[in-house]
Amino acid sequence: MDALPMVERDPTLPERVTIYEVGPRDGLQNEAGIVPVDAKVAFIRDLIAAGLPVVEATSFVHPKWVPQLADAGEVVARLPMDGAVPLPVLVPNERGLDRALEAGVRHIAIFASATETFARKNLNSSVEDQFAMFEPVVARALDAGVDVRAYVSMCFGDPWEGPVDPAQVVRVGSRLLDLGATQLSIGDTIGVGTAAHVARLVAEFAAAGVGAERLAMHFHDTYGQALANALAALRCGITTFDASAGGLGGCPYAESATGNLATEDLVWMLNGLGIEHGVDLPALVRASVAMAQVLGRESPSAVVRALA
Repeated sequence: MDALPMVERDPTLPERVTIYEVGPRDGLQNEAGIVPVDAKVAFIRDLIAAGLPVVEATSFVHPKWVPQLADAGEVVARLPMDGAVPLPVLVPNERGLDRALEAGVRHIAIFASATETFARKNLNSSVEDQFAMFEPVVARALDAGVDVRAYVSMCFGDPWEGPVDPAQVVRVGSRLLDLGATQLSIGDTIGVGTAAHVARLVAEFAAAGVGAERLAMHFHDTYGQALANALAALRCGITTFDASAGGLGGCPYAESATGNLATEDLVWMLNGLGIEHGVDLPALVRASVAMAQVLGRESPSAVVRALA
């Protein structure tokens, strides 16, 4: 099995991509049972050892809203925040930023919505008002020398509003970049996107002056389309992909949002395409198997199940 998959290089695709690992935060945040701090820290360290170039560690959100991440401060205190591998944390507001700065965090992410209903459910804000909330967070972070990434959720469809106009996604995303975010992650929060939809959205951003090098893609596999969508994004020049080890994940504010694109499944596809990523697949599988044992269930990743 070590020689598989066979490599068939497609010269029209990027030579290398960056995998932005979200398993410790987005992957675990919806788990009902609280995962011990020791297990979270071990998971993150295992992911770093497997070669993931970025590992999102946790979120400084109020524990009332996401109880699973109430231990964020303790997790961060036990990690090499000034190490070679960036360990971003999600911050929802200025209070979250205060906690991140006090903890020595050097990379943060903010989380916006492309739709009104999700903005009100997730942020207690409107689409328009969310920018006023994020502006001081981004400005203060940049002043402190902290890198800022922005997520936009519900970019392909919304469970309450239905189809989402790509122009609306571009308006929201462009404003976040204008605030000072260095990268924009486009989220298919409920997994309804399809390959042509991905291509259209990337093209609409390009028409607005936002090139593929500033975008990342964040796919969920609710309808089994995550890998197809990732391949479509590759063909559009996207070189950063969010993924979750073992396919863990879901959104606490959208019940139809199931697991993220599994990092192992993405790595297997990239290996077959001859695209470099720097990740040790067997080590990554071991990390996911260990977390699956902590959670008491089998990993949803097809590659983990096949190799483990």
